[in-house]
Amino acid sequence: MSPNGGLVPLDPRSMKYMDEAIWNVYEDKDFLQRGTQNTLKPNEIKPNEYSAIYYTGGHGVMWDFPDNSEIQAIARQIYMNNGYLVSLCHGIAGLLNLKDDQGNYIIAGKKITVFTTSEEILAGKKKQVPFLNQKIAKSRDAIWHKKRFYKDYALIDIITGQNPFSVRSVAKPLIRELNNANNLGK
Repeated sequence: MSPNGGLVPLDPRSMKYMDEAIWNVYEDKDFLQRGTQNTLKPNEIKPNEYSAIYYTGGHGVMWDFPDNSEIQAIARQIYMNNGYLVSLCHGIAGLLNLKDDQGNYIIAGKKITVFTTSEEILAGKKKQVPFLNQKIAKSRDAIWHKKRFYKDYALIDIITGQNPFSVRSVAKPLIRELNNANNLGK
């Protein structure tokens, strides 16, 4: 799924961090077809059929995710059905404004990690982005954690990864939790 469905553009800067295993996935025809070229629109998603929502990273999501009410409704339903909220790097932007049915920020009181302000400065993007994920997360009362910049780091209160190097550390607990849920008949 993507905000408008169809083609999802990839940030060329992100491509330089891909290792051989990730390139193998990226070059898979099924992945290219379903995952990047013909994504579903939010109104084509039935949240009750999903156990997780994954917010990918990249700077573009900072404009696409934070105020998208359709994606927020999907995420809220998945979460309320005991599903998993997952983000990598800038993908946290999709969770920053997400509220529960009582109007409380879902990240409030949860341990999360985000692409840090230091990493934004090192990437040369601090002045180009519309907001700083770290600053907004703190203002939403999230329990924010980090490691040194550009180091692999993930948390599982809400499954979040600090930066692109954390992709495996985000995927592993999600896969484990989904497998456990399937074994329990969730």
